[in-house]
Amino acid sequence: MNAVYLCLTLLLTFEGVAFGTTFTFINRCDFPVWPGILSGAGSPALETTGFELSVSGSRTVSAPSGWSGRFWGRSGCSFDGTGRGSCSTGDCGSGEVECNGGGAAPPATLVEFTLGKGSSKDFYDVSLVDGYNLPMIVEGTGGSGACESTGCVTDLNRKCPEELRAGGGVACKSACEAFGSPEYCCSGEYNSPSSCKPSLYSQIFKAACPRSYSYAYDDATSTFTCTGADYTITFCPNSPSIKSARGTASTPATPTNNNPGSLLSGTNPPIPVQQTSYAANWLADLAFSGSRRNQPLTSVLLAFGFVATSSILLSFRQHL
Repeated sequence: MNAVYLCLTLLLTFEGVAFGTTFTFINRCDFPVWPGILSGAGSPALETTGFELSVSGSRTVSAPSGWSGRFWGRSGCSFDGTGRGSCSTGDCGSGEVECNGGGAAPPATLVEFTLGKGSSKDFYDVSLVDGYNLPMIVEGTGGSGACESTGCVTDLNRKCPEELRAGGGVACKSACEAFGSPEYCCSGEYNSPSSCKPSLYSQIFKAACPRSYSYAYDDATSTFTCTGADYTITFCPNSPSIKSARGTASTPATPTNNNPGSLLSGTNPPIPVQQTSYAANWLADLAFSGSRRNQPLTSVLLAFGFVATSSILLSFRQHL
């Protein structure tokens, strides 16, 4: 009996070790980034909940099998010698380098993980549902299954619609955060996939970052799986195009269509034409610049499709 008990104990111990996962964080921004970590309900806290990554710095953090939680990057941070301070974007409200159970203040780009146990799959995604502050990419190594990379490598801060800009251009809000309406937040009577549809704003995010969550029910193209992998999370993977959060953000183009009125899009609330035309011009610019960077053709076609749709609807309303 003692031998059986010992074998079971060793098996359980081995399972916990063998199926643990390591997350390696790499900073390729031209400024420091402070990753934040929040464990999900029922998951243990990891060895750290926040730390500094200097330029070109890296750090590895281990998580047990079955762990769930989220990661994000904080920028524009200032901490004193005791570790007290705050950040311009992604601040977790703890007033310290360690987040200590505090989540990211939106807008912030989030990486979400649910690790499998044993031979079960890991599920992971990059979400812009709470807005965007830093580009990042997630890559799995050593696993089995699809194990596709995902993320948002576009610097959305440089092209963020004026009405979504935050902190003078250091972050880009989601439409939910900016306007607070149930239609954009997928709340209340819109709390289901059938009633909450993509908005023009979420489509801007989707066109720029096709593999990221753009709104709450964007599951089909945004959730990825892998089994038994370790993961690398890289901030600013295209570092030459990323400017410091303390620097001056570029000013978005001026809207070219200022006709009065509003645009109704499905179940979404009316969007003033000035906002709509701005978003349409943003999409057109994204499509043009994206084609030069050889972004996926589907993103470019999607962008032009929404521009054409917006123009047709506006023309139709003007003749009513």
